[in-house]
Amino acid sequence: MSIITLTTDLGDKDIYQAALKGSILRILPTVNMVDITHTVAAFNIQQAAFILKNSFYYFPEETVHLLGIDTVYSDDTKFLAIRYHNHYFVGTDNGIFSLIFEEDPEEIVEIDILQDLKFLHFPLADILAKAACYLADGKSLKDIGIPVESIEKKMTLQPAVERNQIRGMVIYIDSFQNVITNITKDFFNRVQEGRRFVLYFKRNETITHLSWHYNEVPEGEKLCLFGISDHLEIAINKGNASGLLGLNLGDSVIIDFQ
Repeated sequence: MSIITLTTDLGDKDIYQAALKGSILRILPTVNMVDITHTVAAFNIQQAAFILKNSFYYFPEETVHLLGIDTVYSDDTKFLAIRYHNHYFVGTDNGIFSLIFEEDPEEIVEIDILQDLKFLHFPLADILAKAACYLADGKSLKDIGIPVESIEKKMTLQPAVERNQIRGMVIYIDSFQNVITNITKDFFNRVQEGRRFVLYFKRNETITHLSWHYNEVPEGEKLCLFGISDHLEIAINKGNASGLLGLNLGDSVIIDFQ
């Protein structure tokens, strides 16, 4: 059975999510739709990219991933369908793909599907939904679009490094209020070189030990670990790290190596 995943900022209380799903089922009734999330903050491509980048590879190859972030129509809007690591991605060329992909995609097309005027304000349920369904039904990228060479680029803030220090920042706060930074496990290991460290963040809080799992410390105690995304997390075992530690998106974290 073909799979289409949905990552959108449509929320759960309006008609938009139902309209999108109904449009997909009218075209491809047998499709298996999987909600990744519909609670991305409005137009927040960075948040959506982080979620999809760290979840898409759990799905089977040939899965189609539909991104419904900033899909409002304009004369300058480009909608793309892309093949990357044997998965398909469909969405707006607004920089979101560059935040997901770590390598050049295998194939890119600008979607060339005539828009139904009744969906002028909601191309996600028309052009993009059709493209996703056609791919899920076995059509090729060249059947739905015109080949292009590049995608719009968005720069991500990378951690700064000196010989004995990493300066990073908070890039995501999950539903458990775990605080996720832009410091990856690979980056940390390359700079650490086996040395001890001190992690500093707001309110002069520090952590000096890297945990393997959340329950390694008593309930209510803070810890840091590399979670499922392979990014350094600051957490409180069964607690609200963001609120209790005063950490928010964009806040700085510093790691000193000794």
